[in-house]
Amino acid sequence: MIQRIQSFWLVLAACCIALCFMFPVAQYRLVIPSTEQTVEARLDLIAKSNPDMLVQMQNIEPVVTYSQSDSGFNTWMLIVMALLVGAMTLLCIFMYSNRVRQMRMVAVAFLLNVAYVFLLFFWAVDAFGKNLVQYFHCGDLHVTWFVGAYAPIVSLVFLVLAHRGIKKDESMVRAADRLR
Repeated sequence: MIQRIQSFWLVLAACCIALCFMFPVAQYRLVIPSTEQTVEARLDLIAKSNPDMLVQMQNIEPVVTYSQSDSGFNTWMLIVMALLVGAMTLLCIFMYSNRVRQMRMVAVAFLLNVAYVFLLFFWAVDAFGKNLVQYFHCGDLHVTWFVGAYAPIVSLVFLVLAHRGIKKDESMVRAADRLR
């Protein structure tokens, strides 16, 4: 049946993955010592050309925005992995008739999500920060994390909860079959 608790956990996991596309992963801020200019950049899954125009207009201090599309930094691998994890979790909702296959699919989605988090933190965030430091030739970089960084970690928790719910249902069905 589709109205089980694991379906709720799977929907929440898919929503967390969707949040990764809506919110930035990290915001970088550095000050160029020679000119005392502040440089701000954001890392998004899908690059936006000038995301903070209103914030830039309100600032009194000179702020230079360095956009992700200007740097040539590609996040296509992260986009593909996030889409795969989201699609697999939504597909798992409708696999309620075969719980063993559903558990396997949730486990694969979990492993893909772990790989996504690993690539996000150890490849994308570091590589974009290094590109930024090399471009402006200074080393004092401050990183602020946003929802796009925390959402895949929360979806890992929801995938674990869904796997536990499916496993619990499967053990109840097997116990009922033994009694017959």
